[in-house]
Amino acid sequence: MKSLFLRIFLSFWIAQALIIVLAVLVTLALRPRVSTWEALRTTALNDAVAAYEEGGDVQLRKYFDELDATQHVRAYLFNEEGTELSHRTPPEWAIRVASGQPRTPRDGFLIPAPPVQRDSRSSSDGLHRYTLVMGLPPGPRVFIGPHGMPMRWLIIAVICSGLVCYLLSWYMTKPIVKLRAAARRLAAGDLSARTGAPASGRRDEVSGLMRDFDAMAERLETLMKAQSRLLNDISHELRSPLARLNVALGLARQRSGSENSDMLERIELEASRLNELIGRILTLARLEDGERKVPQTPVPLDELIVNVAEDAEFEAQARHCHVETLIPEGDWGVRGNASLLHSALENVVRNAIRYTQERTSVKIELSSESTIAGPTAVVNISDSGPGVPPDSLTKLFEPFYRIDDARGRLTGGVGLGLAITERAVRFHGGKVSAHNRPEGGLRIEIRLPLIQSGQEKLAPADPVPSAQEA
Repeated sequence: MKSLFLRIFLSFWIAQALIIVLAVLVTLALRPRVSTWEALRTTALNDAVAAYEEGGDVQLRKYFDELDATQHVRAYLFNEEGTELSHRTPPEWAIRVASGQPRTPRDGFLIPAPPVQRDSRSSSDGLHRYTLVMGLPPGPRVFIGPHGMPMRWLIIAVICSGLVCYLLSWYMTKPIVKLRAAARRLAAGDLSARTGAPASGRRDEVSGLMRDFDAMAERLETLMKAQSRLLNDISHELRSPLARLNVALGLARQRSGSENSDMLERIELEASRLNELIGRILTLARLEDGERKVPQTPVPLDELIVNVAEDAEFEAQARHCHVETLIPEGDWGVRGNASLLHSALENVVRNAIRYTQERTSVKIELSSESTIAGPTAVVNISDSGPGVPPDSLTKLFEPFYRIDDARGRLTGGVGLGLAITERAVRFHGGKVSAHNRPEGGLRIEIRLPLIQSGQEKLAPADPVPSAQEA
């Protein structure tokens, strides 16, 4: 059966059919046999009177014992004075019924009190009157609840529908759980995530969706690997002619006069920018490569921020700006690669220096928060620039994205710095986001998981090569 619709439809149909059939069968099997008990009551009364008249209480007690053994009926014979003639101690309900009083209700939930029948007749000589009280076996009324509620129907319906629905739910949700887990892994960057859809067997819509998801994930993995290889190959191929261009530029400087120095300096500047661009593309390509593993070594985040701030302070002097840091004392160790984390922080700080207003400060604040996953370091880098349009906040971390092409050419940016930052932070299990400040400017927030205090010994943050050397 290929259609999930038919499975659901037939499953509920079969469940309802089972409820009806089993309820009818149980009802028929446990139906009170009224005619049988009426005939037995008349026969038992006549036989009990005959036994008592022939053999007294001994013969009557013997007959009642046989009736209890064969029919599971407890019987008592009373005279007109209310005396039980077999000289057995009758229960209270038998005395009440024999005297014509209503029986005290004692109806249970699952096993109610057995029904009672009463009949009377005169003796053979007509001088006495005997009353027979019979307590019928409880079988015919099992599962009859209080006030005559048909509990057996409800219990049968609950058991049958619960069993069928449980199996159906398990059958339907098991592949959905696998699909959800694979989707989460794929969203986290694991392009090898698959649902493990069966090649045969199930042919419904869910299994088809799982197979389509696996095909999509495989296609995405192939495309991403091809893109990564393309970026690497192109970048490496560009490095060779760029190196030859630098060599030719050096020879041209030696052979040309001062009249060509401005043109040669321009060529050198553009070659330097091209070299930086290739370095950033290579870094981005390595971060996009899902098979690349970052060494999980302890890195002191506070020392790394100080190193970045010191380097950025020198660059900020050209715009009469400053870089201020606010780092509380404490253990600020994170697991990861010092070079990548340095590049991620440096890209954000240098971007803030480019766009902040002159004679202002770029602020770097480090704090911590307690989350469900554990302690988290929060790095806020704020500037006093023009800010970013709200619809562009999430696009800042896309490769080659620039809000204003003219402003990008003026500052020399190509839209790769923040993209490298986002991938480097995500590679370390963190998150990065951009927010406009109410007082003006942009704030970049970087969150990284902290190492538990005392778990690992931190290594000093050594100077890190720039993106061109990476």
